[in-house]
Amino acid sequence: MEHLDKKSKITIMVAIMSALLFVALNQTIVGTALPKIIADLGGMEYFSWVFTIFMLTSSVTAVLVGKLSDIYGRKPFILLGIGIFMAGTFMCGTSDSIIQLIIYRGIQGFGGGMVMSTSFTAVGDLFSPRERGRWQGIMGGVFGLASVFGPTLGGYIVDNADWHWVFWIFLPVGIVAFILIMRLFPSVTKKEGESVDYFGSVFLTLTILPMLLAFSWAGKEYDWTSPQIIGLFSASVVALLIFISIERKAKSPVLPLELFKNDIFSLSNIIGFILGMGMFGAIMYTPFFIQGVMGTSATKSGFIMMPMTLAMVTASALGGQLITKTGKYKIIAIIGLLVMASGMFSLSRMDMDTSTLVAILNMITVGLGLGMSFPVFTLTIQNAVNYKFLGVATSSAQLFRQLGGTVGVSIMGTVMASSMKDEMAQMAPKGGTEAIAQNPQVAEKFKALQDPQALMDADKLEAIRQTLPEQMTGMFDQIVMVLRTSLSHALNDVFLTGMFLLTAAVILTFFLREIPLRMSNKEEEPIAEHGDEKVLKQEKFKEQYQR
Repeated sequence: MEHLDKKSKITIMVAIMSALLFVALNQTIVGTALPKIIADLGGMEYFSWVFTIFMLTSSVTAVLVGKLSDIYGRKPFILLGIGIFMAGTFMCGTSDSIIQLIIYRGIQGFGGGMVMSTSFTAVGDLFSPRERGRWQGIMGGVFGLASVFGPTLGGYIVDNADWHWVFWIFLPVGIVAFILIMRLFPSVTKKEGESVDYFGSVFLTLTILPMLLAFSWAGKEYDWTSPQIIGLFSASVVALLIFISIERKAKSPVLPLELFKNDIFSLSNIIGFILGMGMFGAIMYTPFFIQGVMGTSATKSGFIMMPMTLAMVTASALGGQLITKTGKYKIIAIIGLLVMASGMFSLSRMDMDTSTLVAILNMITVGLGLGMSFPVFTLTIQNAVNYKFLGVATSSAQLFRQLGGTVGVSIMGTVMASSMKDEMAQMAPKGGTEAIAQNPQVAEKFKALQDPQALMDADKLEAIRQTLPEQMTGMFDQIVMVLRTSLSHALNDVFLTGMFLLTAAVILTFFLREIPLRMSNKEEEPIAEHGDEKVLKQEKFKEQYQR
C-alpha cells in the first residue's frame, strides 16, 4: 500500500482513525456511566468484571490477529473487528442484567482488539518508518481525545437520557468507518507458504489469560500468596513453557521467537512494558487523589484531569512530527520519559493542602512526557524488524504495554493498600474503636470508611454523617480526616513507585540502539539485524525521500 498517492493514503487514514475513535470512545465513555448502569441492573459484586473482561478479550485478540493479518492482510480483520465491536456495543445497550453486560463487553473486546491491532499496523503498511512518526503521534492523539470527551459525554448522557444511549450514540461512527474502510482500504492476496499456528495460538492465550487474571485479582479479590493467585501464575508458566516448545517447531509461528533475538525489539518491548506501568498508574490513581484527598466531586475531577490528556495529545502529535522531520527518536524518548518521571515525582510531593492549580500543572507535566514517549517504541519495533513481521511486531508492542498496565495497576494498588493500612494504624483516634463498637448501628455506618473508595463520593460521606448521633459526628470527621491523610501518604508512595519505574525506563532507553528510520518498506532487511552495511542504502532512500 506504500505505492498509493498521498491523497489516497490520507483518506484511508481518516477511515482508520474513525474506526479507532469509535472503539476508544466506547471504551472511555463507560467509566462515568457505570454507577448508573449498576444501579439499574444490580450486581455490584461483578462491577470490576465489566472492565476486566474487555481487557482480557482485547489483549488476546490483538496479539493473535497480528500474525493473521501478516498472512491475510489487514482489511478483513479491521472490518471484522468493527463489525464485532458494533454488534457487542449494540448488545451492551440491550442488557437486562450485569451478567449480560459482562458477556457483551467481552464481545466488544474481541472486536476492539482486532481494530486496535490492525489500525496501528496499517500505518506501517501505508508509510515508511521515517514517515510513520507523525501518524503514530496522531493515532495516539485519537486515544487522548477519546479520554477527554468520552467520560464527560458519558456523564452527560446518564444525567439527561437513558443509559442505553451510552452504547448506542456512536454506532453511526462505526457504520461510517466500516463503509470507508470497505471502499478505500486495498485488499491483498494471502501469502503463499504461510499457515495458521493453531496450537501456538491456544497456548499463547492460555499464557496470557491466567497472568492477566492473577494480576487483576491479586491484592483485591485474593491475597498474593493465596492458592488461587499462585495457581493462576503456575498455569501461566506451564502454558508458556509449552508455547515456547511449540513455537520452536512451528512452520509459521504466531509469535516468532526469533524476533526476541533482535535487541531493539526486545528492549523496546521491555521499556514499553514499564511505560505501561507508569501510564496506567498515573491514569488510575490520580483521580483517587483529586477526589479522595482533595475532596473534589467526580464531575469536577474530570475537568481537572482534562489538561493532562490535552497535554498528552499535543505532545504526541508534535513529537511524532519531530521524529518524521529529524529522523531521530531516541532523544525524544529519553526527554519524554524524564519529563514524565519528574511529573510523577511532583505528584508524589502533593498533600491535602495542595491547590488545584498545582495539581493540574503536575498532571500536565506527566501528560507531556507520556505524549512524547508513547508513540516512540511502537515505531522503533516496526523499524527494527523485517516487513513480513510488521503485524505481529506491532501487536506485541501493544500486548507488552497492556501487560505493563495490568501489572502496574496491581502492584501500585498493593503499595497503596499496604501504605494506607500502616498510616491508619499509626493515626487512628485513641479510644475511638471502643466507642464505636458499643453501638452496633453506628459501627455499621463506620464500616463504609474502611475502604478508600468511600472518600471518592463526598455526597455519600455527608449522607452517612447526617444519619449519625450528634455525639458521634466529631469522631466521624476525625476518622475521615485520618482516612484522607492516610490516602494522601499512600498515594505519595504510589507515585514515587511510578517515578522509580520510569527512571529505570530512562536508563534502559540509553542502551536502545538507534538506527536510521527506513525510507521505504521495500527494504527487505532492517539495519538492526545486519549492521552498518545498509547505511549507504539508507542514505540513498533518504536522498530520494528529500527530493
